[in-house]
Amino acid sequence: MAITKIQSESLNLADTYDFTGTVTGAGGVNTPAFEAYDTSTQTISDYTFTKLDFATENFDTDSNFDNSAMRFTPTTSGKYFLFAKAEFDPNGYEDMRTAELVFYKNGSIVTYTNSRFFPVGNTTGGTGATPFISAIISLNGSSDYVEVYGRINTLDNSNGGVFNSSFGAYKIIE
Repeated sequence: MAITKIQSESLNLADTYDFTGTVTGAGGVNTPAFEAYDTSTQTISDYTFTKLDFATENFDTDSNFDNSAMRFTPTTSGKYFLFAKAEFDPNGYEDMRTAELVFYKNGSIVTYTNSRFFPVGNTTGGTGATPFISAIISLNGSSDYVEVYGRINTLDNSNGGVFNSSFGAYKIIE
């Protein structure tokens, strides 16, 4: 294989190039990125959106996840792929109507998902649920932040529990 030396100091980015070898340094990086989780059980009130806890970080490339405020505030603007999941327990057998996960951006709902149970005669529901949510959200890299909230709706209006929750995000290469 012949290697041709490029005579100029830089490439003309307007030209088209055919590469037959390995190209390194091309593309971009998917950072900032993080993933956090919590394995303890968090009690949430019936039919009330509650910010979920994510006390432990698996990784946080740019220290943009605050595990005391439970929010992601990236320092680089762009589009981000966000994901979260949590296990919901109604604390009563066959007592769950719905379990919901919601992304809040700057304090307002952006998108949500729910797991619904259709009780027969309104007397039986689900025994638990693990909803998953994902979205692509544009963030400005300075003041925008994202949080995850959960809500449970039980047949007897009692509190529920959330555990084995996780939340993560990474910047999409544009």
